[in-house]
Amino acid sequence: MRHIISVLMENEPGALSRVVGLFSQRNFNIESLTVAPTEDETLSRLTVTTIGDDRVVEQITKQLNKLIDIVKVVDLTEGDHLERELMMIKMKANNGTVRAEIKRTADIFRGTIIDVTPNTFTVQLVGASSKLDAFIEALGTANIMEVVRSGVSGIARGEKVLSV
Repeated sequence: MRHIISVLMENEPGALSRVVGLFSQRNFNIESLTVAPTEDETLSRLTVTTIGDDRVVEQITKQLNKLIDIVKVVDLTEGDHLERELMMIKMKANNGTVRAEIKRTADIFRGTIIDVTPNTFTVQLVGASSKLDAFIEALGTANIMEVVRSGVSGIARGEKVLSV
């Protein structure tokens, strides 16, 4: 099962390396990873997406909590949460039929065409990972030149917050 783990950690050199090292040492796979400073400049929020059963994720969270730079760890998938990912996808669009199809599909998925050249379209799409995957599947891979994805960012719904 896919899990989204949010980690509040000290914004210090080497902190991210220790977290990634923990995953590597324990042979856990990181599907996506995003990190950025929070409103408190001494803290960063790290969001890791990984695959594993409840036992594996429990072991991950216990090991993360043992690291000195870690302030708090939450598995967002245990409760109601929101998740978003950003994708930019560059596609060959060298004839009118292909251009129309890309534009139509981007509109259906509420994507935005952010760059146009005589032979390419670049589309920006924001949403759950499954939405981005569905967009790629809808267009097929024949015209895809490049895909860039940000990784998942997540937040709990309602009053629940990740803070000190």
